[in-house]
Formats: sequence, C-alpha cells, structure tokens
Amino acid sequence: MVDVDYLHDYTMELEFSNGERRIVDFRPLLVGKLREQLLEHDKFVQFALTDWTLEWFNGVDFAPERLYELGKAA
Repeated sequence: MVDVDYLHDYTMELEFSNGERRIVDFRPLLVGKLREQLLEHDKFVQFALTDWTLEWFNGVDFAPERLYELGKAA
C-alpha cells in the first residue's frame, strides 16, 4: 500500500503498489475486542500508513492483500 485517502464514515480509498486504487468499507471488519474500539469514529480516524499497511493507535492493522480483495475498484 502506498497511499490512503479517508473518504467518510469508515470508508477509505487505498492505493496499492500495483497502482490500483480500491475503496474499502472498514465497518464490517471492526469485530473483536481491539477492532471494536475503532467503532468510535474519533479513534477510527487516528490511523497511519506504515511501510506496508494501515495501523491504528491500538496496534490494529490489516493485511494489504485482504484489503485489496475486499476493496472495490475506485
């Protein structure tokens, strides 16, 4: 993953290393003790793009391959 644009709610547009951009709705992925913390919107928007994926303040991240699969073409 090389770029991320926050769009709205729990949706982001991600650019992958192959140049493709995909729109991902994270809402269905926010299940489980750590991930549910991100349902608080002010916490969800506290993310950073690391060397390979997105990471949140509490250590939650997602495999870029999975995000690519779940994303819809931008």
